[in-house]
Amino acid sequence: MCLDPLAWLRAGLVTNPGVFVLGQPGTGKSTLVKRLITGAIAFGSTALILGDTKPDYTMLVEHVGGQVIRVGRGLDRINPLDAGPLGTAVRTLQGAEAERMRWEMRGRRLSLLMALCTLIREAPIGNAEEVILGRAVDLLDERLAEPTVPDVLAVLEEGPEALRSAARTDHPERYRERVSDLVFTLDLLCTGSLAGVFDGPTTRPIDLTAPAVSVDISQVGAAGDKLLTAAMLCTWAYGFAMVDGTTGRSYLAVMDELWRALRGAPGLVEYADSLTRLNRAKGMASIMITHSLGDLEALPTEEDRAKARGFIDRSAITVLAGLPPRELARVSEITRLTGPEQELVASWSAPDSWQPGTRHPGRGKYLIKTGDRLGIPVELALVGAEHELYDTDQAIRRSAQ
Repeated sequence: MCLDPLAWLRAGLVTNPGVFVLGQPGTGKSTLVKRLITGAIAFGSTALILGDTKPDYTMLVEHVGGQVIRVGRGLDRINPLDAGPLGTAVRTLQGAEAERMRWEMRGRRLSLLMALCTLIREAPIGNAEEVILGRAVDLLDERLAEPTVPDVLAVLEEGPEALRSAARTDHPERYRERVSDLVFTLDLLCTGSLAGVFDGPTTRPIDLTAPAVSVDISQVGAAGDKLLTAAMLCTWAYGFAMVDGTTGRSYLAVMDELWRALRGAPGLVEYADSLTRLNRAKGMASIMITHSLGDLEALPTEEDRAKARGFIDRSAITVLAGLPPRELARVSEITRLTGPEQELVASWSAPDSWQPGTRHPGRGKYLIKTGDRLGIPVELALVGAEHELYDTDQAIRRSAQ
C-alpha cells in the first residue's frame, strides 16, 4: 500500500494533500507517521516536524541526515516574526508582486502577534488594539528587515505619531492608556516564562535543503501547557513562513498533538486554520495527529469546535487506528463509516486479556479512508532499523531497567 498524499493529489485520487491520523495511545500513530516521513524523504520531499513535544522524531531525523533544532533557554531560539525566504523575496522584487508579498508577510506577523496576545490573556484582543498592533508592524517593516517581539513592544512604548494616529489621539497620556493592556501582554512574552526562547533573532534557521527538519520543543513543554501552546504557535508560524517564497520543492509538515495548541484560548483555532488552508498551493502535504475527537469538546467555544471539525473535513485522507465505538460514532458524523468499518476499527481498540505482555490488538493496524470510498485496512510491519527508529517506548523501558 503506497500512501503519498501529494502523489494521490497529482493522480486525482484526492482533492487536497491533508492527512488526519486518529487513534488511541499505544496503537502506533507515531509509527505510521514515521513510515510516511521516511517514504516522503525517499521520494524527494522535505519532512518538517513543526513542534516535537516529547520528542518522538529526533532519532529518525538524525538518522536520515536531517536537522534537529532544539528550542529552549540556553538552546536554539526562534524569532516567530522571521519571514524567511518571503522576506528575502520582498527585498529583491519590485512592483505589484513585491507589494503582494509584503501584505502576505504583514498578515502573517500580525496574525501571530494576535494569537500570542490571545493566549496570554485567554481572550481575544480588542479591535482598537488590533489596529494599533497592525500599524506597529508596518512601522517596523519600514525600519527593520527582521523585527522581533521586543521590537514590537519597544515601538508601542515609544508611541510615535503614526501609532498615536492609529489610536485616535494626539495626547501621549491618552495613548499610553489605550495601549497599556497591549504593552503588558507583549511584555509577558518577553520577560515572563518564555523569556530567552522567542524574544530575539533566530539563532539557527531551518535548513530547507535538509531531507528532514525537526523543531524539538520538549524543553519548553516541560514548563506547562500555556508555554507549550505558545511554542507550538511560534513554531508553526516560523515553519510555514520558511516554506513561503520557495519553489520547486515539496514538503510534508507534521503537526502532532494538535489539540494541545488549540485549547489555550478562544480564537486560536482560527489562527491554526489560516496557517494550514493554503498548503495545496505551496506543494505541501500536512499530517495532523490526535487521539480523540472528544478533545474538541474541551475547546472554549462552539465556534472553535466547529472550525476544529473542519480540520478533519478538509483532510482528504483520514487514517483511523484503534478507537472505541463511541469515538467512531463521532468520526462517522464527519467521515462516513460503514457498519463493518466501525466494527473492524472497534475490534482494534482494547486488549482482550489481562495477561502481561499481551500485544495490543490494534498495534500497527489502520483503516485508510478517502471520501465515501470503502476504507483500506492495512497492517504495518517494521523492517530493519525501523524497530529502533520508530520506537516511542524506549524511555519507559529504560526507566524500568
